[in-house]
Amino acid sequence: MNSRCRLAGADGDSRVSDYDDAAIQAAVARVAAVLQERGWLLSTAESCTGGWIAKSCTDLAGSSAWFDRGYVAYSYPAKEEELGVIPADLEAHGAVSEEIAGQMALGARQRSGSQVTLAATGIAGPGGGMANKPVGMVCLAWSVRGGLLTATTCHFEGDREAVRRQTVIRALDGVLHVLGG
Repeated sequence: MNSRCRLAGADGDSRVSDYDDAAIQAAVARVAAVLQERGWLLSTAESCTGGWIAKSCTDLAGSSAWFDRGYVAYSYPAKEEELGVIPADLEAHGAVSEEIAGQMALGARQRSGSQVTLAATGIAGPGGGMANKPVGMVCLAWSVRGGLLTATTCHFEGDREAVRRQTVIRALDGVLHVLGG
């Protein structure tokens, strides 16, 4: 499923305040409430965000009640070794693909035992983009106990930090979506 996934203000334009620290903290608080209500744990598998999602989760006091662990798998070997991503799929699809995001999310869930996991892999920039995978393209996936696996491709705008901030919020909001919250 491809979508624009841009976090936008009421006027449709992406603004810094839409993904500032307060917005990230609010997203974490929403996820924490839903997970605590269910008694579930979250784990993350991150590439382009470099652990920012896990850091944001653990910034909230009491996060040990609902956050289990975070994997930062930036390189192909790390994705293969830490998350069980299939090397042939990395070669066929590239790291920035829904297929790989899905394998990252599933691998994190299988290895952690968490009931829900999220994965993020993308091109935050400023370089590294290609015609078919431009800067700002991020693939996200969520894996939920019982077999639900959801993936999407987002195209965010802005500089490296803006792309990463938008990724953090969209990944956390996706947890709520897959849990029906």
